[in-house]
Amino acid sequence: MTESAVQTTTTCCQHGPGYASPLEAFNSGDREKLLYLPAVVPDHSRPDYLVTVDANPDSSTYSQVIHRLPLGTADELHHSGWNACSSCFDDSSKARSLLILPALGSGRVHAVDVATDPRAPRLAKTVEQKEIVAATGLTYLHSTHCLATGEIMISAMGDTEGEAKGGFLVLDEKLNSVKLWSDHPTLPYGYDYWYQPRLNVMISTGWGAPKAFTKGFNPAEVETLYNRQLYVWDWTTKKVIQEIDLGAEGLIPLEVRFLHEPTAPHGFVGAALSSNIIHFTNSTATASDGNGTLSKDWTASAVIKQPWMDVEGWLLPQVPPLITDILISLDDKYLYFSNWLRGDLVQYDISDPGHPKLAGRIWLGGVARRGDDSIKVTGGLPEDVGTELPEVPTVKGAVLRGGPQMIQLSLDGKRLYVTNSLYSAWDKQFYPDMAKNGSYLLRVNVDTEKGGLSLDQDFFVDFSKEPDGPALVHEVRYPGGDCSSDIWV
Repeated sequence: MTESAVQTTTTCCQHGPGYASPLEAFNSGDREKLLYLPAVVPDHSRPDYLVTVDANPDSSTYSQVIHRLPLGTADELHHSGWNACSSCFDDSSKARSLLILPALGSGRVHAVDVATDPRAPRLAKTVEQKEIVAATGLTYLHSTHCLATGEIMISAMGDTEGEAKGGFLVLDEKLNSVKLWSDHPTLPYGYDYWYQPRLNVMISTGWGAPKAFTKGFNPAEVETLYNRQLYVWDWTTKKVIQEIDLGAEGLIPLEVRFLHEPTAPHGFVGAALSSNIIHFTNSTATASDGNGTLSKDWTASAVIKQPWMDVEGWLLPQVPPLITDILISLDDKYLYFSNWLRGDLVQYDISDPGHPKLAGRIWLGGVARRGDDSIKVTGGLPEDVGTELPEVPTVKGAVLRGGPQMIQLSLDGKRLYVTNSLYSAWDKQFYPDMAKNGSYLLRVNVDTEKGGLSLDQDFFVDFSKEPDGPALVHEVRYPGGDCSSDIWV
């Protein structure tokens, strides 16, 4: 491990980080004033880096990059998480001080101190790939969650040969040791996960074999090198107790989200290629202290089905919308998801989780554009859109390259931050102009009462104009927690 100073946690109050409940965060949480985003340099000519953006509307540097922290070359920084979050709320010795950034490309894990100077984060420690592989046999790292124990859990998707291998590693709170989370045999695939200790359950998903997805997407490999399963874990025993085959309606299930209410036996998965939202539930599940017997009666079904666009002039005769990110508001009222290839961002009311209702949609890009005859849409648009592609807006004079991808919601549910880079190999394949010229960060305003989405014309960060050249930004985090990193136990 290479190390600077990992901040020593101190007790500052009568509770740990985050909020006592999702509704406390929703009703009383602080407004986000700083945003942290990983920035990828796709040609590896310089290190990837962590960007700090000023989101305080009263600041003189509002909607600007105010700090850049170089990390590792060829890291392919992707997702991030925290050393501690609301799962540690009852432990006053814990503090949300380190942003954890697993590197999908290099296999490193960076810990960034965001507490000493939140406007200018500094590198605290890096755990190298060779140490992680020696302890776990895993690499191609993805999702990070903090545990109530203070440990840091990270999912993995493969081994050093690029073969698919799903598993989880655990780092201690100071990143001094690494081990496997479970002695359960590795899964065929890995990607994302979400745990609900009061239901004694964790559900994980899988993307595909790294040797396949790192080279771009080949439809001919879907049957043999990509996933369509959900894996149900007993949280206490750390064993898989059920596998759910999602079939043709659930090809390539990526992001998984339980409702935030920790006793609710409902959650959703975005099936990327099928472009459907999958609802999973268990009618026999009951909340406990996490030590009970878990029922194997989890079921999953597609509750939002999206048509593929019929086109002429594209790589294939149809364009899948391609759901690449989903999240749920902290009051569990709305589900949001992005359709990266089709170009729209969608809001559904999930007050009845098994019967979502469309509440809002906004078009922010896509492979086909109104006025561009290189790709002609001949059918398959959503019913609420009609027969003609909506016009893609501009922001501060900038054309929105690519399509909406990673999304992050404010604690109060009123502001949705959007980036447009998926993964550099896929960016180059589907949106070469974006991969060459850089991505963006924008904000969408949300009507939390009636539903509805509108583009904020006052907030926009264009990463084509970075000082050392264009970059591709990915997932957004706030210093005080957000809708996709905090879990309540």
